[in-house]
Amino acid sequence: MKVACVLGPKFEDSEFQEPYDALRKAGHEVTIVGLEAGTELQGDKGKVEAKVDKSFQDVKPNDFDALLIPGGGSPDKLRAHDQAVAFVKAFMQASKPVFAICHGPQLLLTAEEYKGYRMTAWKTIQGDLKKAGANVVDQEVVVDRNLVTSRQPSDIPAFIRESLKVLEQVPAKR
Repeated sequence: MKVACVLGPKFEDSEFQEPYDALRKAGHEVTIVGLEAGTELQGDKGKVEAKVDKSFQDVKPNDFDALLIPGGGSPDKLRAHDQAVAFVKAFMQASKPVFAICHGPQLLLTAEEYKGYRMTAWKTIQGDLKKAGANVVDQEVVVDRNLVTSRQPSDIPAFIRESLKVLEQVPAKR
């Protein structure tokens, strides 16, 4: 499967690196999509660096089977850009798998793609989602149809486990 990972400045190091590595280890092709191809991004802890493979202008949601949205400061930075928001919105509207951890659901909020979904997020984002009408629960991982969400770095093992399970259910392209 082809997975797009939307990434911006100050992503949470482990919420990017661990799912990215797990998806690749499971045989999935992961492309880092950001504002400008070739940009070197640094995690908010300064432990991880990642290079943007493609810009939002260079790709289409139809190029991918699933979407990964790591947390940290990245989602807040990306949601200020219409192309990033439209990219995320297209995955949700097509019912493609979307994996969002910690602050990742901020992009779903801006894309207005949360209503009718059961989900979780970082504690401060949970309140924003509730006020906007999402069905928010406080647990390590929540799977609702195509959407997998988790709260924080300690939830990463459950987040990865459930994300991989959802990908196993996606029919292979011919």
